[in-house]
Amino acid sequence: MSSYELKMNYNLQFFAKDGPGGEKTEEPTSKKLNDARKEGQVAKSQEIASSFGLLAMFVLLKVWIPTLGEQFLELFSAFYGNFNQFVKMPGGELAVSDYSSMIRNGFRTTLVILLPFLIVGFVVGFVSDLLQVKWKPTTKPLQPKFNKMNPISGVKRIFSLQKLVDLLKSIIKIAIMSLIVYNELKEQWHLIYLVYDMPLMQAVLMAGDLLITIGLKISLLFVIVAFADLIFQKWKFKEDMKMTKQEVKEEFKSTEGDPQIKGKIKQRMFQASQRRMMQELPKADVVITNPTHYAVAIRYDKDLAEAPVVIAKGADYLAQKIKDAARENKIEIVENKPLARSLYANVEIGGQVPPELYVAVAEVLAAVYRAQGKI
Repeated sequence: MSSYELKMNYNLQFFAKDGPGGEKTEEPTSKKLNDARKEGQVAKSQEIASSFGLLAMFVLLKVWIPTLGEQFLELFSAFYGNFNQFVKMPGGELAVSDYSSMIRNGFRTTLVILLPFLIVGFVVGFVSDLLQVKWKPTTKPLQPKFNKMNPISGVKRIFSLQKLVDLLKSIIKIAIMSLIVYNELKEQWHLIYLVYDMPLMQAVLMAGDLLITIGLKISLLFVIVAFADLIFQKWKFKEDMKMTKQEVKEEFKSTEGDPQIKGKIKQRMFQASQRRMMQELPKADVVITNPTHYAVAIRYDKDLAEAPVVIAKGADYLAQKIKDAARENKIEIVENKPLARSLYANVEIGGQVPPELYVAVAEVLAAVYRAQGKI
């Protein structure tokens, strides 16, 4: 005899919800939530609309039942009364046009009778969805998605947490209906035995009242189940929307740009700014230093500006370059620690010296001009 061994290779990640780049641990970004909203993906419970709709139907039925009964009795009387009139006509037969007229009138009257229920059902369903997801209609969910035809994705959906919760909700609903029906029938059982001895209308009213009472109790408990499902749907939506660290990085790149590219652009802009600053440096009247940490080049031309202007500034290595350029261009270098720090911190390149520093800068410029024999 020979034995055969069956080996199966399986991957435990088959049902994992990890995305590209690892486990989904990051909170969803506003962009992802907005994109999901445009696709019709929202945290919504279908149970809210159905349970409140069912409750509204039974409440309306309890209030509307007397009028509803009278309207249906009038409809049946008119419908069968016409039959009696036509049978008495010569020949005792109805023409096709007579049939059509009777059916149209009956359908129109039935629609008018049921119109309040249709309106209430629509309003309750619309308001329930509006309160859950606000107003932002989209046709994306109606568009065909071929990825749903993927058998692997289909198997995942069959064994998903959502299907398990749907099964649990169905079991709870059946249990609720069974328990309520049993308790109500148990309490009214003595009246049910008397149905055969009651007039038809009284029996119908009793059965209708019992049905409405059962429906109201079932609807109220269904509302509780719906709110529990809404809490679960919000939690599940938040978990499904979570992103991996790689997804966050990719989204940041697509919206804000690649950080490396942005860094290179910023570096090149800084280098270009430095070159322009160093080209303007020979026009300076004086360079005020810390002396080692800061260097600020000042130019004063009363024809160009009312106050002295900072045409270059730098710290550490750049400060040293400014001082070297000043020596090459025979520009006076003056050491004034507090003034150098204040100018560096408060005045941008190309900006005028603020009024509170006028006196200090004027003293430095006057000393430089005297040394150069300009005054």
